[in-house]
Amino acid sequence: MKTDLSKNITVLEKERAFDGYFKVDRYRLRHALHRGGETETLHREVLERGHIAAVLPVDPQRDALVLIEQFRPGAYAAGWDAWLLECVAGIIEAGEESDSVAVREAREEAGCELLDIRMVTRFLSSPGASSETVALFVAHVDSRNLGGVHGLPHEGEDIKVHVVSIEEAMRLLNAGRIVNAKTIIALQWLQLHYTELKQDWLDVADS
Repeated sequence: MKTDLSKNITVLEKERAFDGYFKVDRYRLRHALHRGGETETLHREVLERGHIAAVLPVDPQRDALVLIEQFRPGAYAAGWDAWLLECVAGIIEAGEESDSVAVREAREEAGCELLDIRMVTRFLSSPGASSETVALFVAHVDSRNLGGVHGLPHEGEDIKVHVVSIEEAMRLLNAGRIVNAKTIIALQWLQLHYTELKQDWLDVADS
């Protein structure tokens, strides 16, 4: 069972080490130890990237889903293929709700309207180094006529839309062709829940 040590953290100092598009905060802190007592003073830096809403659009009538492909500098810096297949995603600005961001980003990045949206989970993307959280959704879409290149030019976006069968998406997943966490989590969740999700959405469409 998980031990609750969250109340035993002492922040001695917090300063903004970098303030650009992303922000980095530097902490001096101590925290409780599992064996009792507390650590020596630790120096830790945390990337304040913001919080993300992501959505996997799914077409139950055609057993298809929508993925986007775009350049990712982090993948490039890691020496990986820099163009990744991903869920739609965007940053949650102050005062916004995560589901509203998912709806907006689906329109901007993939040119699609979400007919129904459901929460999958929330998770920390890299808690050892970043405060970023991801609110992950799945949504019902009509994939007919989707495709092309989308995104906001003034934000440097160049996003190609792919409509692929669910079978093909799972093949790509199992072959290691999909390598970002939010999309892996979304596809694995879909594998577990697609039968009931499809039936639910088709029942609604027929009613």
